[in-house]
Amino acid sequence: MTTDETIVVVGGGVSGLTTGIALLEAGLPVRLLAAEIPARTSLAAGAMWGPYLVEPWPRARGWSLTSLEVFRELAGDPRTGVCMVSGIEAARHPASAPDWGELLPDLRRCTTDELPPGFAVGYHFTVPLIDMPVYLSYLQGRFADAGGMVEERMLASLDEVERAAALVNCAGLGAGPLAGDDGLRPIRGQHVVVENPGISEFFSEDTGMSPDLACIYPHGDTVVLGGTAIDGDGTLAPDSVAAAGILARCAAIDPRLAHAHIIEDRIGARPTRYEVRLELDHRSDGLPLVHNYGHGGAGVTLSWGCAREVAQIMKVAPPSRSKR
Repeated sequence: MTTDETIVVVGGGVSGLTTGIALLEAGLPVRLLAAEIPARTSLAAGAMWGPYLVEPWPRARGWSLTSLEVFRELAGDPRTGVCMVSGIEAARHPASAPDWGELLPDLRRCTTDELPPGFAVGYHFTVPLIDMPVYLSYLQGRFADAGGMVEERMLASLDEVERAAALVNCAGLGAGPLAGDDGLRPIRGQHVVVENPGISEFFSEDTGMSPDLACIYPHGDTVVLGGTAIDGDGTLAPDSVAAAGILARCAAIDPRLAHAHIIEDRIGARPTRYEVRLELDHRSDGLPLVHNYGHGGAGVTLSWGCAREVAQIMKVAPPSRSKR
C-alpha cells in the first residue's frame, strides 16, 4: 500500500478517532466516515480505564497496557481530559482483586475504615479517568492536525465506500450489520452527571452481573454517576426511574451526592461481543478491510492498543485487487 492512497475508517467514536490518529501518525492518509462525530455512546462513557469483562484476555491485556501507557502520558494536560485518579473498587461480599489488578503497581487491599458502610472488601489503586466530552474534542483536534479528513454520512453497506485503498470497520454497534456479524449486541448504559460536591477520588462497586451499577467518577467540577448495564437494550432515551436509582445508590455510598445539582443524563449502547474482533478481512471486491469492534464497556481502555495494532496491520496489508 502506498501512502498516497486513503484509508477510510468507518465510525466516529473513540475507536474510530483513535484508529484514525494511529494510522495518520504511522504515515498513512485517512478519511473518517461516520453518521455522527463524535459518536453518542463514546460521549456517554464514564470513563475509567479498566479491562472489564473483555476477551480474548491475552490480546486484551496487551491492548490495555498500551492504552494505559498513552493515558499516563496524556494525564496532566487539561486539554486532553485525562487525569490519573486514585480510588476504590469495593464489594459487599468477599471478592478477590480485579483480574487485571496485576497491571497496576500500586493496587492494595483497603483497610476496613476506608470502606463505606456495608462493604466487605475493597482495593485501592490509581488509574486514568477520562472526561469524555473533553477527550473526544481533543481527539478530533489531533486527528485534524495530523491531516485527517472527515465525511459525515450514514452508511448502509461497506460496499458504498468509494475512493479507498483500504477500510477499517470501527462502527461500534453498527459494525456488526456492516460486517454481516449477528454476534454483536447492545448493552444499554446510563450515567447521571452532577455538580461535584467536593469528591476527588473515584469509587466503583463490584456488582457482578447485576444491571444496576454503582460508580462515582469525579471530573473536576462535575461527577459522572453510574449506572446501568441492560443487556440487549439499545434504546437511547433517558429513563427517569433508572436515573433516580443511580442517584440513590451513589448517595448511599457518598452522602455528599444526595443533594448535588443534576446537569444531564448520558445514555449509550455498548457494542458487545463474546470477544473483540480485530482482524484483517477483505471486501467482496478484494479491498483490504480490518475489523475493530466489539469492545463492550472497555472501548476506551482498549482504544490505543487496538488502534496501533490496526496501524501495524495496514502497514503490511496486501494491495487491493480493486479500487472504487
